[in-house]
Order: sequence, then structure tokens, then C-alpha cells
Amino acid sequence: MYKKQVVFQRIVCLLSVVAGALVFIYALGLLTDLFDTLYSMIPNPNNLDSAKVEGARIYYDMQPFNRTLLRCSIGMLLLSCLLFLTNTQSRRKYYIGNAVATALNVVAECALAVWCHLQVSAFKTLYLTTVDFAELEKRLSRRGTYTDSTFWFDIHYLVCGVALLAAALLIANYIWKKKMMREERALLQSSGKAVSA
Repeated sequence: MYKKQVVFQRIVCLLSVVAGALVFIYALGLLTDLFDTLYSMIPNPNNLDSAKVEGARIYYDMQPFNRTLLRCSIGMLLLSCLLFLTNTQSRRKYYIGNAVATALNVVAECALAVWCHLQVSAFKTLYLTTVDFAELEKRLSRRGTYTDSTFWFDIHYLVCGVALLAAALLIANYIWKKKMMREERALLQSSGKAVSA
């Protein structure tokens, strides 16, 4: 039974790293389509009202969020490495360090997923309601760079879902581990009593 649990906790710790890496990749790619279509629509970045297409300023409005998301994803990756530094992936018994590493990862993954979802959903609504797509298509169709795709906005459901899944599995693993440690302690105490009798 312990072997299954240790294999499970290794998978969960790896999933935590994967979740951090996914958020990092997502942060790098988030503004890709917006750069291709909207960046050239504002000739003077110092004057966002100089946009050739209404709503094009969303590319610049999203920059602070994207920078913060990138920093948070790096923090999430470092926190997931803490699981390996404390040997959470291979320990038979958990100590305070393992509990702290698990708790930090769960809190970070849940907080980042919720915050990212709220921000991206708000920006997607803003993008769809403020950008003049007819004018944008007219200006970019000759260059072949026009897209009204919301792929990078929509893929956040997968990215945030993986982060929440990793957090849920870390909690499940911790509960399973504590239950097994309790059972082992009870077994050792009962066998100790039997030997002393």
C-alpha cells in the first residue's frame, strides 16, 4: 500500500511542476495574437489615444497583468521545486517541512488560478466589446495578419484547471499520507504491547 501512495505522491509533485510550467508558457504566449494584430495599430505608444483602430489599446492595457502573471508563474515553479527540496515526492513519513511545502503550493496554485481566471475573463470581455474588428480586418487583411481568435483567452481554462487539479491532488495526497502514518503508528503501538505482554 505504501508503494502505491509514494508513486502517487511523485506523480502529484511532478504535476505541480507541470502546472507552474504551463502558467509560465501561457504568460509568454498570452499576448501573441494581440501583438500581431493590435501592436501596429497604435503608432505612438506614449499616446494610447492615437490608435488607428478603436480598442487597440487593450494590448498595452494588458501588459502590467501579463508581467505580473509571468513573475507569479516563476514563483509557482520555485514553490513546486520546494516539494522536491523537502523530499515530499519520496518521503515515507511527512514532517513539518513537507506540510509547509504542500500548503504553500496549494495556496499559491489556487490563488493564481482564481486571480488569472478573473483577470483573463475581464480582458476577454473588454477585447470582444471594444475592438472594432471590421476596421481591424480592413487594415490587416492585405498583410494577412488579421485574426479575431480568442484562443489565448480561452486556453486559460485549461491552464487554471491544471493548477487547481494539482492543488486538489496535493490535498488528497496529504490526507492519504496522514491516514497511513496514523495507521502505521497504531500498528506499531499494538505490536509493541503484544511483545511486552
